[in-house]
Amino acid sequence: MYYRAARAIVWLWHRKSYAKTRSGESLPHLVKDHQSFLLRPLKDVQMRLQYNKITNLMLAIACIDGLIIRPGETFSIWRLVGKPSTRKGYLPGLVLNQGKIEEGIGGGLCQLGNLIFWMVLHTPLSIKERYRHGYDVFPDINRKIPFGAGATLSYNYIDLQIKNETQQAYQLKLWLSDEHLHGAIFCEQPPQEYYEVYEAHHRIVHQWWGGYTRHNQIKRRVYHTSSHELLRDEWVLENHAIMMYEPLLSAGQA
Repeated sequence: MYYRAARAIVWLWHRKSYAKTRSGESLPHLVKDHQSFLLRPLKDVQMRLQYNKITNLMLAIACIDGLIIRPGETFSIWRLVGKPSTRKGYLPGLVLNQGKIEEGIGGGLCQLGNLIFWMVLHTPLSIKERYRHGYDVFPDINRKIPFGAGATLSYNYIDLQIKNETQQAYQLKLWLSDEHLHGAIFCEQPPQEYYEVYEAHHRIVHQWWGGYTRHNQIKRRVYHTSSHELLRDEWVLENHAIMMYEPLLSAGQA
């Protein structure tokens, strides 16, 4: 309650220009698109929670799809979505709390944060606020992107905020298909750069207290669109997490 109240005060008094204009028509130039599976069978997780997640995602993206982020504006997920509640139609979904799997109204929206964050890493937009879990809960089964390249959410103080510090507008498009959550970012002018996001310095450490921790860095190479010349190699963030599963196979186990 304290952190939620503190965030509400910041929203009220902080002179930040938040993006809120939406358009059904896409801007002309695609910068990045991505998709992620809606249903992933997970150990000890009821599929009911994942089906509920689809409803939660549908309600949330209806508040964001088509958003135009003009120069100087900041995109905030919770400023647009608001508090997930049963009154709005949100259902119990999967939430992670201190490494434990629990149920919570609106659970599953972290998948939305992960998708948007991954796409933004491939744009010149600036990441102003991003959080991730301090626990690595599930093994890397069919992982398509590096460990830790996502963003967790919890209303309203664990937010994902992106600022447009460029000279042109960007647009965020989101939609659902039968199997995937889809997203795309468009802009007004042809992109002058493209990005290769990669993992560096990944390691798993056996700690003195018997458990394991996982660490890595997320970096990106920036290339010129026309010449494909490498312009720079940027450090983006680093991750440190307590592993909630055994990272090593037993002897003789395939």
